[in-house]
Amino acid sequence: MIAAIHGSCLGGGLQIALGADIRIAAPDARLSVMEVKWGLVPDMAITRTLPRLVGIDVAKELTFTGRVLSGEEARSLGVVTRVSEDPLAEAKRLAAEIAGHSPDAIRAAKRLFDEAWGGTAEETLALEAELQLGLFGSPNQLAAVTAGMTKQPPEFTDPA
Repeated sequence: MIAAIHGSCLGGGLQIALGADIRIAAPDARLSVMEVKWGLVPDMAITRTLPRLVGIDVAKELTFTGRVLSGEEARSLGVVTRVSEDPLAEAKRLAAEIAGHSPDAIRAAKRLFDEAWGGTAEETLALEAELQLGLFGSPNQLAAVTAGMTKQPPEFTDPA
């Protein structure tokens, strides 16, 4: 999932955006963990997403102050992945680029990162091996190799 952020992305809106795999913001977007302004704590899993992106100290500072960030500052802190003058067009371009790769590899990579995020080194390495073995020699893996060797566009199938 790719979030394109422009205008105001405050409170729950930011928490939804943090659930995306990749976030692209306009330079002048406004982002804030603003629940403290209303006497609340942020919810919607922000304690699982924000500290992993920016570190616990920055997550606390943003939560305790409700400070509004520009897209540029959000990028410098790691809240967003990149900044673009046209975040929606950039998100669509990036989505098309990703869609040009093996859907099996993309799904496996997403699963790997999502599950390894909180796993032990042993669990993570075992998952890497399991997923890699499942991809080796699969039709889409062979299509990727063929495309790379022939310099022709790949022809992937997507059974999902």
